[in-house]
Parts: sequence; C-alpha cells; structure tokens
Amino acid sequence: MAKAEKILLKMEDINIEFPGVKALTDVHFEMETGSIRALIGANGAGKSTLMKVLSGAYNHYTGKIFFNNEEVTIKTPKDGKDLGIDIVYQEVDTALIPHLTVGENIMLDMIVNDMGKRQIVNWRNIHSEANEILERLNIKIDTKITVSELGLSDKQMVLIARAIVNERKFLILDEPTAPLSNRETKELFRIVRDLAENQNIGVIFISHRLPELFEICEDITIMKDGKVVTSQPISNLTTQQVVELMLGKTFEEEFTRADRQIGNEILFEINSLNDKEGKVNDVSLHVRKGEIVGIAGLVGAGKTELCKTIFGARQIESGSVKLYGKSLNIKAPHHAVKQGLALVPEERRKEGVLVDEPVYTNLTAASLNKYTKTTGVLQPMLERNTAQKMIGSLGIKTPNERQKVSLLSGGNQQKVAVGKWLLSNAEIYIFDEPTKGVDVGAKKEIFDLISDLANDQKGVIYASSELSEIMAITDRIYVMYDNRVVKELETRETTEEEVMYYSTGGN
Repeated sequence: MAKAEKILLKMEDINIEFPGVKALTDVHFEMETGSIRALIGANGAGKSTLMKVLSGAYNHYTGKIFFNNEEVTIKTPKDGKDLGIDIVYQEVDTALIPHLTVGENIMLDMIVNDMGKRQIVNWRNIHSEANEILERLNIKIDTKITVSELGLSDKQMVLIARAIVNERKFLILDEPTAPLSNRETKELFRIVRDLAENQNIGVIFISHRLPELFEICEDITIMKDGKVVTSQPISNLTTQQVVELMLGKTFEEEFTRADRQIGNEILFEINSLNDKEGKVNDVSLHVRKGEIVGIAGLVGAGKTELCKTIFGARQIESGSVKLYGKSLNIKAPHHAVKQGLALVPEERRKEGVLVDEPVYTNLTAASLNKYTKTTGVLQPMLERNTAQKMIGSLGIKTPNERQKVSLLSGGNQQKVAVGKWLLSNAEIYIFDEPTKGVDVGAKKEIFDLISDLANDQKGVIYASSELSEIMAITDRIYVMYDNRVVKELETRETTEEEVMYYSTGGN
C-alpha cells in the first residue's frame, strides 16, 4: 500500500485584533500531516485564537495560509472543513446539541448537507454510520441516547468522532484530556496515534498537562503574548524549560501550602447524604473554619454530583446539610446562596459564567442586592466600580470591565467565576475542578485566592481528579469511589500513591 502524500501546512505573518487587544502578532506556524504537534502557552497567549483562524472561526485576520506552498482561503468554518481542517473545542457543551442523539450529533454535518439536497433523512443509515465511526475508534456509546445523558468524557469522544466522519487532513484538539480519567486519556492517545500514523492526519494538541505533551507529541510550538516563542522537536526541551518559555521567567509550579490557623469548631457538615439519582451514596464529611478539604477521586467517582447536591443543583433524597450546626433547607441553588454557600462549577462556560455578558455583570451576579436601591433598581456605576477593584485584585486580564467574558482566556474566565463569589461573602466555598484548562501561572493565582479564603476563616471544599493539586493545597482529604466516600486522610500524613489506591477501589 502506497504511503499517503504528506501535506505541509504553513501560516505566515498572522495578525488579529479585538477591541482593545492585539491577540496575534506576526505568527508563523507550520506542520505536516502524519505528525502530532503540541501547541502551548499561558492563558491568553493566543494559541486558541490562532487555531480559530486556522479553522475559519475568525475571519478578520491578516496574513497568509498555505497548503504545500499553494495559498488557500479560510474565512469560514466551511472553508476549513472543505480543506480538511476540523477543531474539537475545549468546552464540549458549546459544540454539541444536547437534545439530539449521539448518532445525530456525530453525523450532524452530513445531515445538514443532505437536507439541502433532499427532504428525507435515512435515520437508520445515520445511526449505522455513526456506529461504524465509534467502532473504528473503539468507543462504546449507544448512538440512540441523547447527548444530554452523557458525561463529559463521552461528550469529548462524540466530538472527536464527528470530526473524522469526513476525510480530515488536520485535526485540532483543544484541551482534549481535561475531562478524561487516566484510562480514558490512554484511550484517547491510542486514537490520536492511529490518526497520525495510519490515517496521515496532522494533529495539533493543545494542553496544559505537560507530561501528556512529552508522551504524545513529536514537536512543540510555544506561544506567549500573541507571539511564537519557539517551534522545535519536543525532545529538545525539558518540562521546566517549557514552563520558563511559556511564562518568560523561571517558575516553580508546585504550590507550597502555608501553615493556616484551622479552628476546632465545625463550620459545615453533611451527614448520610444521598441524591435522588443514586450518584451520591451515604456521604458524610465536615469542614472547620479556615480549612481546605479535598474531595479526591477519578473522573466519574461522584465528585461533581456531590458538589451539585450540596449546592441544590441536584435533589437531595435523604441526609442533612448543616452550617454552624443549623440544618439548611436547600432545594435549589438560590437557597444555597442565601444560606452562605458558593459553588464554582467544573463546566465554567455552561454553568459558571454568562459568556455573552460583560465582566462586570458576571462579577456582581451573585450579590446584586448590594447594587440596588431600595426600589430594586440596579446602580451600574457602583457595579462597575466594584468590578474594577475585583479585576485589579484578581489580576484578570481584560481591556476593561465591559469586555464580554467570551473574549477572555480560559484562565481569566475562571477568575471571573471565582470573583463573583468573593463579592458574595459566603461562608463555604465549593470548587469543582477549578484549574481545569488553565496554565501553571493562573493555577498558582487560583491557589493563592483559595488559600486567602481559608486564611479569612472561610471553609473550602476542593474537588479535583488532579491528585498533585489535592496534595498541594488541602488540609484533609475525603476519597470518593463509586459515588461514595471510602476514606478520610490527613494530607500531611498521606501520599499520592495512597490516595490513588483508594480512588481505584482499594480498601
């Protein structure tokens, strides 16, 4: 069998601006089909913007794009797809249609194209072809269930399946492993290697998980402040060198947990908590004043479901939730907010921020009563002044408080999601995977914010599948497995290996 011809992709002198922001400056990027290239940079470095130019999502750029030295035009997503370029975005829920089935989402482009030619859709063929794609990727998902029934990891796989329905030359994966467990990540790597080696697809792999990049990628392009810092074989660099090139300075990634004054008084507790869907089973835990309590576990262990149940986003079947020893009646999130609870959710674009609203309205959304007159009329100037102070204290990178949140980087969106709760002055802060998709610099800033809350004698619940984070920032750890707490550990007296042991079902 003849080896497929390589295609060389070149982007030259790419520039793009948004109101008040020069996002890309004279960027050069190139790679061949059949290879896997890492694209990395701190939040706001321009990597996602560059890929949106390549895939046709942004059309107001200047510069040129070449396939094998022949200039091509990419001004719409259709232009990109016609050339064989597709992108799987980090925020999977914005790219899927939740009320359609898995099969319909995978075959969406084909359905849309066919409906322009004929009025009848052969649904049997739709599901049959979707099944073939999933089998080719060794993914086991029922094509006839709706996407809204899937977890994050399965949604990610559905998007990858959709991307390769038609012949592709270049596939962009934006933080593809963020919602995946270790096992699911290994399976994704198998798929990516197969796409590159056997199907001659060039894979652009965007991730902040540096060990993954060294495992899966051959080459690396590092960006900073809208410019390319370096492009070279990844084997030429160490992890520390990559971090230094990303940030422009030496940086110690590991967060050092400071000694905190943890009170003896129990601030918050849940006892024998169960949700109505059976995803939270007989969970009990407590948090003292000034304490950061970790909820550790692999993807699917029940961490997110527990956080949402505490916050009233899932219905409680039985059990109690108490603050200062007083039972709370939480039937919906607004009940939780009124009674002193705050939740920064895992899916920030879907649940944590209002992406089409400006930064200042997002920051004040959880505490609007502070910005209303006795008549209930909002005072926009007070809102904006307060937001400006919060933007400064959190280091949110935005040209001004009126900027739409959708135009911020992932790390800055996360700071907005945290900042709105800081203004609410809650007693218990619940963080669900708060550093997902943010760079090492933004991660440290978020850790500092959380540590400051504990120093102010607030209680913090920190749920994460990143064990290094759990070990770095928490005081105590509850390990979840199969939707229940299986072990309580003192952070200083345990190891990542022990936490992983209980996370995988050891007892």
